[in-house]
Amino acid sequence: MLGNVSDLDLRLIRVFIAIVDAGGLSAAQSKLNVGQSTLSSQLVTLETRLGFSLCKRGRGGFRLTAKGQRFVPLARDLLTAVNAFSTQARHLDRKLVGTLHVGLIGHTSINMNVRIAQAIARFRERDEAVQFKFFVRSPEEQESQLLNGQLHLAVGYFWHRLSALEYTPLFAERQQAYCGRGHPLFGSADEAMPETWGNYEWTWRSYPLPEANALLPASAITAVTDDMEAAAVLILSGRHLGYLPEHVAAPYLAAGLLSPVNASDMHYDVHFHVAVRKHGGLDDIAAAFLEDLLQVPHVDA
Repeated sequence: MLGNVSDLDLRLIRVFIAIVDAGGLSAAQSKLNVGQSTLSSQLVTLETRLGFSLCKRGRGGFRLTAKGQRFVPLARDLLTAVNAFSTQARHLDRKLVGTLHVGLIGHTSINMNVRIAQAIARFRERDEAVQFKFFVRSPEEQESQLLNGQLHLAVGYFWHRLSALEYTPLFAERQQAYCGRGHPLFGSADEAMPETWGNYEWTWRSYPLPEANALLPASAITAVTDDMEAAAVLILSGRHLGYLPEHVAAPYLAAGLLSPVNASDMHYDVHFHVAVRKHGGLDDIAAAFLEDLLQVPHVDA
């Protein structure tokens, strides 16, 4: 049974994980530039050190044993920890060293992407050796992962406003109502009166929209989605009215596939925030990045 982990053990574990990721020895040999017989010998050595079989290999193909399946996540965690240790040890003289986990919401505007990119550029000018890890998550997932420490900060549209989190405004995004080319309103949608809006089928979000100024009967909402591309498809069908961020609708407008519905009234602004934990959620790295993000001015792109 494996006791102290040596450099040899780490090399063998890395080989094993590479074989697992490749799906077998034959597929791994080209990626590792090592012959199949050598890889097989290294696997035997690792299994001998561990005291149990990790995988079955041969004419029946490559597959993990039950213990091999349990060993894989342990091995990945070990290699991640070793790599993090090595990185921090190499950069002990730097002021900021470590990893920053940032949550983002999908389908953000060019303006928001540019702002985050400029914050990254500012941060990279600091005395730092930091690895960025970005994750696209729903607002609920972002808030949950902020609370359990999986994320250091998150950017998104948050409607829960949890008491344990602090929300700082970043920018507002305009949402406009649209109809597709096959809809009865297409061509005269901008003249549609408020009293007629409930006569048509709508696609809506599953979460509250306190900013929306349209009061629709429940019977008018016949499709629900939180994904903006899915909402666009429903509207493009010509059977649903719905709201889209202006940057999502722009290419469809340019192609003549969408038309705004009463552009002067049928719109609302959603406010995006950066969220962090109120207590103990910001280490020096996260605090520095948040400072850089808030100092980047809003841009019109």
